[in-house]
Amino acid sequence: MGDAGTGKRLPPGVPAREFARALAAWKDIVGERWLFSSEEDLELYRDAYSPFWDEPEERRAAAAVAPDGVEQVQRILRVANETGIPVYPISTGRNLGYGGAAPTYSGSVVLDLKRMNRVLAVDEVNANCLVEPGVSYFDMYRHLKATGSKLWIDVPDPGWGSLIGNALDHGGGYTAPAYRNHFEAHCGMEVVLADGEILRTGMGALPGAATWQQYKFGFGPSLDGLFKQSNYGVVTKMGFWLLPEPEAYFSGTVLTPRHDDIVKIVEIFNYLENTMAVHGLPSMYSPAYPMLPSTDPELLALHAAPGGADPAALQAWADRKGLPFWTCSLKFYGAPNVVRALWDAAKARFGAIPGAQFRDGELIPLPLTPEQVARVHKPEFGIPSLEMFYIGARSETNPNPTNGHFWFSPIIPRTGAAVIEANRVIRRTAHELGLPLLLFSPPVGSWSRAFILVLAMPITRVPEEDRRLRAAVKQLIRVCAEHGWGEYRTAPAFMDTVMDVYSYNDHILRRVDERIKDALDPKGILSPGRYGIWPRHLRGERQ
Repeated sequence: MGDAGTGKRLPPGVPAREFARALAAWKDIVGERWLFSSEEDLELYRDAYSPFWDEPEERRAAAAVAPDGVEQVQRILRVANETGIPVYPISTGRNLGYGGAAPTYSGSVVLDLKRMNRVLAVDEVNANCLVEPGVSYFDMYRHLKATGSKLWIDVPDPGWGSLIGNALDHGGGYTAPAYRNHFEAHCGMEVVLADGEILRTGMGALPGAATWQQYKFGFGPSLDGLFKQSNYGVVTKMGFWLLPEPEAYFSGTVLTPRHDDIVKIVEIFNYLENTMAVHGLPSMYSPAYPMLPSTDPELLALHAAPGGADPAALQAWADRKGLPFWTCSLKFYGAPNVVRALWDAAKARFGAIPGAQFRDGELIPLPLTPEQVARVHKPEFGIPSLEMFYIGARSETNPNPTNGHFWFSPIIPRTGAAVIEANRVIRRTAHELGLPLLLFSPPVGSWSRAFILVLAMPITRVPEEDRRLRAAVKQLIRVCAEHGWGEYRTAPAFMDTVMDVYSYNDHILRRVDERIKDALDPKGILSPGRYGIWPRHLRGERQ
């Protein structure tokens, strides 16, 4: 239940009386039930994975307000402008590894868009939808199933978040490249600007447009990118292109014997994907480069060597064990005869690698039966799931799980050499800085032309240890930048550090970001500090 009291926190620089006046105005707009300012309510807007837990620097909300539509969003922002109170829009607030529901600037009021959860349109013929920010992947999936739709959404792991929120943070999924890059798969958005005005991008700027979710660019400059990873407006509607359900799914596995095969493997991956001969998210694994500490003492000793394991020694280990050095999985969507022909073409390409072997996967006609849904990796079939959480859950093999994690996610070139080099540099630096040593981060190919390395850093909730970890991660960010690898996304604790390494031409990117901020949000009320973009009066807050 809501509470019109002012709680224990105030927005910085805002007198208690002025804050109380704003809370009263917001209560009139949304109703008492949807205004939250009690300590009990605001606990739900903490970042459960905060690396500042219970420290003075922990980002905390002063209140939260939940509108039910765009008109209420407009009125809320006008009150914020009048009072100078910062607001922090969230869609569902479940982006745990990158920041959760807590505001970037402590003392902000969370603008919680969870009640705006309507699927506004689904176009079966043109394969698109229009949704509000509170629509989760589960909501959208259930809507499509309930209406008998033959369209798929592309979902991330886990699938409980918002389509809009995930796209604006540049999240990714598992199906074909045109869909698994979620921001690139969007088409048209409605945005409430800081002063309460409504902007529609692309063809949406044409009143009565018939192609808002079909043609992205409209007329003149394309403005959609301004609202990705920024704090320039509140996105209240967004269109997405959807994948028509294929006739079948097929997977195949490539196994190669040598460490250095990774160079040719990635070259072939790239060719097949760039010529649209492979569809789903490719994956790569090596038993010699385990993601978690191995139980094999010999392999543990090799990786514990100064500077990391020697590739020749790893090759000798794999040869003695009779193991393939690399195991690569490819996925295909389409008609049964087509996907089999594409797998044959892929095998012909990979056959150029001496000693390559192949394993045919199962050809699965679509749609899935209930029994198949229970056993497949659901995101590859457009089905949201929370199964990812089993990885860090308490279990017999993990009796003492961490208190959460945050992701370290640099972008590296899409080459085999870059995969090995980035892992070498990150492992060495992590060891020097005393960071938990992840033995290998496999490349994630969410984007067609680059790889992401995704590494989890633990949250301890021991202040001294978390402070040490934060300092070490900031140094790791700088080391990666020196090698040309920048993060594409990060938790609020590191947004300023990441923005700072994008420093070409005396930080011109940040300076232009700030000019846009000053023009669109001169009072700086929208998400101060989000993605390293601060309003003029708070630019001394950078950390």
